[in-house]
Amino acid sequence: MKLAPIVLFVYNRPDHTRRTVEALLKNEFAGESELIVFSDGPKNDKAKDSVGVVREYIKSVKGFKKITIAERAENFGLAKSIIAGVTDVVEKYGRVIVMEDDMVSSPYFLRYMNEGLEFYENCDRVVSIHGYIYPVEGKLDETFFLKGADCWGWATWKRGWSVFESDGKKLLKELRERNLTAEFDFDGSYGFTQMLEHQIEGVNDSWAIRWHASAFLKDKLTLYPGRSLIDNIGNDASGTHCQVTGAYNITKVSQNPVKIEKIEMKPDAKAFEAIKNYYLSKHSRPSPPPAGIYKKIEAIAKKICALIRKVFLR
Repeated sequence: MKLAPIVLFVYNRPDHTRRTVEALLKNEFAGESELIVFSDGPKNDKAKDSVGVVREYIKSVKGFKKITIAERAENFGLAKSIIAGVTDVVEKYGRVIVMEDDMVSSPYFLRYMNEGLEFYENCDRVVSIHGYIYPVEGKLDETFFLKGADCWGWATWKRGWSVFESDGKKLLKELRERNLTAEFDFDGSYGFTQMLEHQIEGVNDSWAIRWHASAFLKDKLTLYPGRSLIDNIGNDASGTHCQVTGAYNITKVSQNPVKIEKIEMKPDAKAFEAIKNYYLSKHSRPSPPPAGIYKKIEAIAKKICALIRKVFLR
């Protein structure tokens, strides 16, 4: 089996980085895998020390077949760093396993990723392999497909990454023109469309929402495990776009391998419903305002302004 290089994106979180690397080293394929680390430059003087600590730690790591470290002199930011790094690596190697500095993996994560990449290499509809799954109610199948792409411990090929569209406006326009926003939002259970709108407005700089939308609009599929092989330890307000939340915590990553076998190549309805219900249970969303409410508010405001002018300009 051809092992994909592991690409790890780090910045200024020494403890998160150490936990991520130590978990990877416990994987059975770690000693045969190449690790490529992209270390982003400090955003400001305050970040210099912690960035330096991370870089010193990475230089001390041993246990992988080969370690390549790319230290960026300037601060790219997470989105630019990931987009550039993944693009460079898939151009050179043809496939890649992507990790950020807050992903603690199961000892069987690399096996699942590499076997998935091998198994679906020539299946054009499969755009990526994903290692995380929400702690939903009920049991899911060993593996299953969902439409789109994901970002917490994932892998792809050069052909898969080629569908990535960086222009959020273009993606949003197509979602709306094709009336796909409700489906994109998991039947309205999670605000992915709003996340894309916020990326366009500059509220966030999410590469992940554009990766998901790009794959979704091309009707591509991502393979998921029925048991999570990744725990995201970054939901502690320490990273980009992360707030404090325990909603996504995994009690324990899978301590058993996830088998890659032939399954029907279509989105899994049972998994879709389970994730939708999970979203609804964790993210209560307010009801939309009544139709025409904004016009009514505007009319009332105009009347108030007219009354104020009448009183004060007699």
